[in-house]
Amino acid sequence: MTRIVYVNGAYRPYAHAAIHVEDRGFQLADAIYEVIEIRDGGLVDATRHLARLARSLTELAIPSPMSDGALLHVMNVVIRRNRVRDGIVYMQVSRGAGPRDFALPPATIPPTLVVLARAHRRGWSAELAETGIAVKTVPDNRWGRCDIKTVMLLPAVLAKDEARRAGAREAWFVDTAGNVTEGASSNAWIVTPDGTLVTRQLDHHILPGVTRATVMDVAKTEGIKIEQRTFSRDEALAAREAFITSATNIVMPVVKIDKTPIGDGRPGKLSLRLRLRFHQVAEFSA
Repeated sequence: MTRIVYVNGAYRPYAHAAIHVEDRGFQLADAIYEVIEIRDGGLVDATRHLARLARSLTELAIPSPMSDGALLHVMNVVIRRNRVRDGIVYMQVSRGAGPRDFALPPATIPPTLVVLARAHRRGWSAELAETGIAVKTVPDNRWGRCDIKTVMLLPAVLAKDEARRAGAREAWFVDTAGNVTEGASSNAWIVTPDGTLVTRQLDHHILPGVTRATVMDVAKTEGIKIEQRTFSRDEALAAREAFITSATNIVMPVVKIDKTPIGDGRPGKLSLRLRLRFHQVAEFSA
């Protein structure tokens, strides 16, 4: 099957989709992106993802390429044309193309929009959650506006590679005070010995995760106490449970941090409970 992507007003075969060589997303990482879960052919938490997309665009003064309704239409067409039932849809908006210059181009230059859909095998995440994952901590060397979902991901790429070489699946960034900020591609959570959920408060150091927000909704329906605050690497090592959240992992138990078992070294009951309930609470748009 030929994969179809949307680029600047046209649906094209993947191999023939072209982006200008002087696109600012390509040369300067002057672009933002979103990843949305596709489940049974529909979008999960699309409203929150589009709201975060709009916020990222506003923070960088990149004009929106189209309305939310039009973008939803484009995403659904791309999903259908690629016959994706379960997977992800990726959309990226750059400031557009023009002669390479650090100065921002005139506002009249149209942004570049790319949308693609990719199938994932249904159940892979659930299978991984049965055993949980390992995490490696790394120094947080990223820029000071991690709350904007930009394509400037080289620190995360290098952190992921360091984690992989250490036998871990995810990296957790740790700041100079010894506190965990977030994962390389996820938000970080722990469960305290008394059963309280803890995740870092929203600030410029972490991305306001959409899955993070929905997990909070799940916790509230379950009557689970939540604290939004900093927590240290040492507190994480002593936690009853730990897990990550993201659009691709949903709720993924963490069973080791820096080779130290968390709790009894198996996926925690609370983590699995939140995972089980997630799609019952999340928004679903067919």
